[in-house]
Amino acid sequence: MKAICHSKLIFLYFLFTTSISCKTESQKQLNESNPSEVHEYSLLKTKPENIKTPEGMVWVEGKTFIQGAKQGDYMAMDREKPSHQVSVDGFFVSITEVTNAQFKDFVNATNYITVAERPIDWEEMKKELPVGTPKPADSILQPGSLIFNKNIKNVATMDNYAQWWIWKIGANWKHPQGPESTIEGKDDYPVVHIAYEDALAYCKWANRRLPTESEWESAALGTLNNTIFTWGNDPEVLDQYANTWQGVFPVKNESTDGFELISPVKSYPANSIGIYDMVGNVWELTSDLFNVDYYKELSLSEPLINPTGANKGFSPDNPYQQQYTIKGGSFLCNASYCASFRISAKMGMSPDSSSDHVGFRTVATLNMLED
Repeated sequence: MKAICHSKLIFLYFLFTTSISCKTESQKQLNESNPSEVHEYSLLKTKPENIKTPEGMVWVEGKTFIQGAKQGDYMAMDREKPSHQVSVDGFFVSITEVTNAQFKDFVNATNYITVAERPIDWEEMKKELPVGTPKPADSILQPGSLIFNKNIKNVATMDNYAQWWIWKIGANWKHPQGPESTIEGKDDYPVVHIAYEDALAYCKWANRRLPTESEWESAALGTLNNTIFTWGNDPEVLDQYANTWQGVFPVKNESTDGFELISPVKSYPANSIGIYDMVGNVWELTSDLFNVDYYKELSLSEPLINPTGANKGFSPDNPYQQQYTIKGGSFLCNASYCASFRISAKMGMSPDSSSDHVGFRTVATLNMLED
């Protein structure tokens, strides 16, 4: 498993200085309490009758559940441990990731320009790099984003993620694979090449917000309780329920599910409460800072109520920037490399980052709808 560092800042630094290694760690099974014995708090569970469900959203009932690595999950990473009880109020969540069509409506209404479309300011960028980092060539410091190199045939080592990522000048939400590509005819695909700032701008326009990590896990579980996947605990049915990598990552993509890379939303079955693509297809941004030690530093004496994540981010793989937690994995996830199609899985993404396998979905709470 890898912690893929998506930041254009770190990626460019990688190209011109030294490699950032994201190392695999073997895991021990986690012993955790029975969620049926968890004390129930007085949470907002049921949707009030006087509140209408917003179009394209579904109500996630408030509940107390186990967040983090599930018992028996041999793929769980250290940053997903220890598991702990959380209580989360009910809220609305979009049934799909934000699509190209929805993001297009936002851009047309506001004339918004995404981070991937803006000129790169080296003077600002170098403030978050080690002193003395050489400036890349001007030919590279051009607006763009990261795309997966689907033509890669072999790799020297799985520790060098730069082998299967390309900094593509001109890649952005309108041109996912570069200037020659288009989203024409792909209105129902998830919008990608979205940086954290872009997602926040969309949310402000739409009167929505990004989910917290706890809200995201609550939505992913649906009516289930303490399961590894959104459909239960059976890994053998992964290809039926999520768009992930079939074959040998990153050199052989068998595409047995019919999709080489990204797929339209709703291409796979919804979870138990009608939410699509909570795992696979594209990673999803949350509002929580990414801190690999956050769970270890929690007080586990009682359930956390509506937690909003760590106060400060920390990732040894990207020590120069605060990252935000992304959830759900993508079409690139494979058990041999990035088994992030599990509910508890998470990685960090720098706020200036964007790529062709990261998008977002939104949530709305009652106080937002009542304003």
